[in-house]
Amino acid sequence: SSEEWIDFNLFGHQIVAHLVDIMPSNSQSNKVDDKSVPPMHFGVILNPKQWKQLVENLDAKNIKYIIKPYTRFKGKLGEQHTLFIKDPCGNCLEFKAFKNDENIFKK
Repeated sequence: SSEEWIDFNLFGHQIVAHLVDIMPSNSQSNKVDDKSVPPMHFGVILNPKQWKQLVENLDAKNIKYIIKPYTRFKGKLGEQHTLFIKDPCGNCLEFKAFKNDENIFKK
């Protein structure tokens, strides 16, 4: 880290945050499974039990969702539980859990 950037450990994933004068706009979105997904986001893959616990914790704290928890691609190869929230700085975060981890990167 320095005075201009810092690394964070998020479930073993590295997030690098840089100080900027103007935050880029995050107003665009892409349609995925009829949801408006923010194109600039960081995704974390949890196991189903961890994902459910996270949802319970977020709900208990009344965290506002960008995309509420739901199961995406039901019955398909990439079936997964997903949700989107923003961190306190406005960064979009996706948390997901796959029905079958072998299908994480399959198309």
